[in-house]
Amino acid sequence: MFGLSRKAEAPAVAEVPNLDLSGPRLRRAFENLVKSAEATGGVERYVGALALKASLFEELLGRGKVSQLTEKEFLDLAAFITPVRRRIGSWLANNDFANLRRAMVLLLDGWTDTDSADARLSVFVASFPDDKDHRWMRDLGAEILHFVAPDRYPLMTRWIWDQKVATGVLREIWFADNIDMVEISVPDTFVTFTTLRTELESFLGENGVFRDLPFYVDLLCAHIYAGYINDRGGQYLRSDFTNDGDPMSHTRRMLGLDAVDTQSGRTRLKLIDGTAHVLGDVHLIESGEVH
Repeated sequence: MFGLSRKAEAPAVAEVPNLDLSGPRLRRAFENLVKSAEATGGVERYVGALALKASLFEELLGRGKVSQLTEKEFLDLAAFITPVRRRIGSWLANNDFANLRRAMVLLLDGWTDTDSADARLSVFVASFPDDKDHRWMRDLGAEILHFVAPDRYPLMTRWIWDQKVATGVLREIWFADNIDMVEISVPDTFVTFTTLRTELESFLGENGVFRDLPFYVDLLCAHIYAGYINDRGGQYLRSDFTNDGDPMSHTRRMLGLDAVDTQSGRTRLKLIDGTAHVLGDVHLIESGEVH
């Protein structure tokens, strides 16, 4: 483990990037989202499920509770983070959960100061080996920040935007005649994700959406990237998805909303012995679960 004793330092105020987004692409994605969600209860049901996910994160991690988080409680959260739930069983079999908890404590230390968001997230990621087997730690840290405080932190996962490999939602809605030929020189930092969310909230407002905007943005982004997976067969997260003909299937999986069978409590998170992790508090999500 690296960097657990380091204190994140807030950087200088970053320059707000200019995001050249495509209005027509956004409009098509939003219209397709509304149409696709109709068969499974409509968009509001998905937004409600995301709000319940956030309540679970806030209940277990907020107000300093992260320092008392148990491994079982953490697995409850991890079940709702698709890149994490596939890997955490084997990771915990070879690593001490206490080290991961200390990293989460540092990540949320000073959470009200969003100016230090990039520094704290960088320290969290640097607390683990810099290799392919630990890339999901970025997604874990990003989801923790967002779902503990969705009004303060946009979702900063790799599938929203990953500058290193130039993939994500940002690329899918960039204004360009031939996006494959475009180089997007935008950093994957807090100010970029915040700017993107502000732009998307403005778009949603123009289309009559004024409530629960953080979760509407999450849902729209997930549906946009799900379209990329469907249409282009992207390798990123491919092993997490199957093509079952449901237009909202990949959207649910991007957001972890397919995590649990609410009757049995069994989740998609597999423990090292191959058994499914059973959610501790099924009642927290059963009214918002979307099938």
